[in-house]
Amino acid sequence: MKIIPVILSGGSGSRLWPVSREYYAKQCLPLVDANFSLLQNTVLRTEFFAFSSPIVVCNESHRFLIAQQLQDIGVVQASILLEPEGRNTAPAIALAALEAQHKGLDDALLLVLPADHVIRDVSAFEKAIQQASDLAASNGLVTFGVQPTRPETGYGYIRSGADFAVAEFVEKPDETTAQSYLDSGDYLWNSGMFLFKAKAYLSELATYRRDISEAVKVAYQGRSEDMDFVRIDAAAFAACPEMSIDYAVMEPTKNAKVVPYAGDWSDIGAWDALYDYADKDAEQNVLLGDVMAENANNCLVRAESRLVAAVGVDNLVIVETADAVLVMDKNNAQDVKKVVKRLKEEGRDEHMHHTTVHRPWGTYQTVDLGDRHQVKRITVKPGEKLSLQMHHHRAEHWVVVSGTAKVQLGDKELLLTENESTYIPVGVVHALENPGKIPLALIEVQSGGYLGEDDIVRFSDRYGR
Repeated sequence: MKIIPVILSGGSGSRLWPVSREYYAKQCLPLVDANFSLLQNTVLRTEFFAFSSPIVVCNESHRFLIAQQLQDIGVVQASILLEPEGRNTAPAIALAALEAQHKGLDDALLLVLPADHVIRDVSAFEKAIQQASDLAASNGLVTFGVQPTRPETGYGYIRSGADFAVAEFVEKPDETTAQSYLDSGDYLWNSGMFLFKAKAYLSELATYRRDISEAVKVAYQGRSEDMDFVRIDAAAFAACPEMSIDYAVMEPTKNAKVVPYAGDWSDIGAWDALYDYADKDAEQNVLLGDVMAENANNCLVRAESRLVAAVGVDNLVIVETADAVLVMDKNNAQDVKKVVKRLKEEGRDEHMHHTTVHRPWGTYQTVDLGDRHQVKRITVKPGEKLSLQMHHHRAEHWVVVSGTAKVQLGDKELLLTENESTYIPVGVVHALENPGKIPLALIEVQSGGYLGEDDIVRFSDRYGR
């Protein structure tokens, strides 16, 4: 059977703050592999059986980052479906199924994978998919149950029956119940991975949740194509009920099957999960980055921008980024989302962006920020161009550090190289482009009464913003 990977890349990973941010979520981060992000590894592990490039369902705000990460691993024909807002997994998977039908792949099997899972035992993963393929080819809706290794209270469970039947889905248990599940040998962790035909899933969704089925169809029919992306009709999708595939389809259907997967697996949902999964030193510490530990045990310490020293501590998570530091007892890992909630309520932006912000043309990093000034380091990728724009409240000074800058300044055009500079007055239309073959790096000094990113009037933009 032909298999199409469907990668679900929604969510912001708030429990992995401050490394995971709303506009640079955990699935795009190299959390367990220095070379590839969680998303990239998820796509790469499907290469042995994939019939076509993946269908990726993601948040609109992540679109350029995800497209770039796919291109970086050689995936250039992916269908990237943009959810106007998150409505949980049942609608997201329905969008992917409709996209597969649109491509004439109605009988192909959709392998639905969350973008943030970690699987190192690829051989066991392959065997589970091969085993599931026959069930899915016969119109079964197959979920993969992970063989539990501990009495985990953070996962839902599946009780397996005869002939791969699902006997029961159960919610996250308390520790005593989780231990009884482990002891019985009849329960598997609910992994959130699935295999089924597009038409089989859509048929069951229409049977048990026609309201979701109809709303998604309307939203998909109203789609538009924008560069490499498929934009879903926002108003129609907003009217779709929010529901997981488990509640909408897998629990009520009579065609649910479960195939056990006995290899290693983690959803890296929080810092304690990352600690459990990572390699540890003799003191059971996970030390990442420029870290010194003295008389420290059972800790995860991650440094991103400076030296972090941990002395005489036990069972802590310490995570340092350029603009935030998290210190907590490892047992409170689920409570990080409470901090993120407070950041939102207090109108701060540390939950949204890092000091380095990614754009389709490159990056900018805030180096210094005051009442009437801001200093940024800007990097523009070769051949890329920022929008033609102007500002009402700020002037800008640009100094080229390396590379070549092509600058449109009103009706003039300038070509600047290393150590050369220019000045953009308030209200002057301007654009910045890298015409060279190497990255362009420059320092931008902004001055004025208002320095917000919303003080940008765009006249043209190749990225459709």
